[in-house]
Amino acid sequence: MPNTRIYLVSRSVRRRELLTQAGIRFELLLLRSAERQDAEIDESCLAGEAPEAYVQRIARAKAIFGVNLLLQRHLPKRLLLAADTTLDLDGEVIGKPKNRADAIAILRRLSGRSHRVLTSVVAALPHNIEPKIKSCLSVNDVTFRTLTEDEILHYVQTGEPLDKAGAYGIQGRAATFVESIRGSYTGIVGLPLCETVLMLREFGQAV
Repeated sequence: MPNTRIYLVSRSVRRRELLTQAGIRFELLLLRSAERQDAEIDESCLAGEAPEAYVQRIARAKAIFGVNLLLQRHLPKRLLLAADTTLDLDGEVIGKPKNRADAIAILRRLSGRSHRVLTSVVAALPHNIEPKIKSCLSVNDVTFRTLTEDEILHYVQTGEPLDKAGAYGIQGRAATFVESIRGSYTGIVGLPLCETVLMLREFGQAV
């Protein structure tokens, strides 16, 4: 495959920044509305579904929907990248907060504890019959120091937590909450660059 642009199926500014950082050329293949609100992708957690299974299922669903969108729009058949990030706290899926009160509740639960950040990345190459798909899963441990109530309230007031899985962005103001991490920093941000680059190379993409 020549060194052409890939399609990114995501509205995440953080993923765009990471791809740019890695020198990966891309075009946005946007869904109809804001991320996590497109009617074609049901992001509800299934009964008894483990966080690993959930995040991989959602990332694959985004990729498949992106492929269908590409074909419907008669766009050039290029490699497509989709991803999803969620938190695993005691086996429970923690996604984006519903509102400020939910963000406060999530941060209270994360305070002084460790959790896992899971990011699934799916690369898909459209074909006439069935797309060729590869995927990877980045599993990372994050430990928060104990947060004061004032810290939590002030952080939520900034609005930063409202569009982020687990109600925080490690690349933003919440970096001061993080005592330690084990794993991929870029995976925690939302796109594990090492794994993503290796996966793109499997498709012959020059990176």
